[in-house]
Amino acid sequence: MKRELDILVTQMHSSGIGYDEAVREFKKQYLREVLMAHRGNQCKAAEELGMHRNTLSRIMSDLGLNLAEVRAGLKRPPRSERPVFRSLSQTYR
Repeated sequence: MKRELDILVTQMHSSGIGYDEAVREFKKQYLREVLMAHRGNQCKAAEELGMHRNTLSRIMSDLGLNLAEVRAGLKRPPRSERPVFRSLSQTYR
């Protein structure tokens, strides 16, 4: 993982991304990942992060991280886009 982070930092530096922007994007992505792991539940995410839910909400607002976007990524795809699996009983007939 450290190697992947080193590569990412090198790419960001070489492309001219400033420190403030890099830190902002890291925080945003990290919070998005924790929120998705808790299915958008801010209380559980804040507990894992070791902060109060209100603090998490404020940071999300500061970063422009919208909870609706996080939750939208968790919704099941429409039936037309889901893979079709045959039941096991049909497979062994």
